[in-house]
Amino acid sequence: MRERTLLLVKPDAVSRRVVGKIISAIEESGFEIEDMKMLRWTREEAEGFYHVHRGKPFFEGLVKFMTSGPIVALLLERENAIKTLRKLVGPTDPIEAPPCSIRALYGTNVRKNAVHASDSPESAKFEIEFIFGKGRHLVEN
Repeated sequence: MRERTLLLVKPDAVSRRVVGKIISAIEESGFEIEDMKMLRWTREEAEGFYHVHRGKPFFEGLVKFMTSGPIVALLLERENAIKTLRKLVGPTDPIEAPPCSIRALYGTNVRKNAVHASDSPESAKFEIEFIFGKGRHLVEN
């Protein structure tokens, strides 16, 4: 089934100028880029996006990091997009990620791990609508 999912290129990867390399890896893996934008979040926007983590010990640091510089958001589509992208991205900790994964190649630690990828259909729906607006979460053409 064709799905849509979201990838965020985080401030660390943007500042290190590896956005193009990340996009190339995405495209080479068969994803179609349906939409893309560069933005800089306010504190309120970062808190809203990561609301599911409110109250967790890492929440404040995550919000501070995600507002520290620009991010690039990509709305992606392909067969089994969510699962496929999660595999391509690798685990949250770049040290644990397979050598050819995006986080192994471009992440530096658990927080500065280069990218965020939706982890479920429910998350993808919320995240895509948050970034790109209502109606952009459809899973089939």
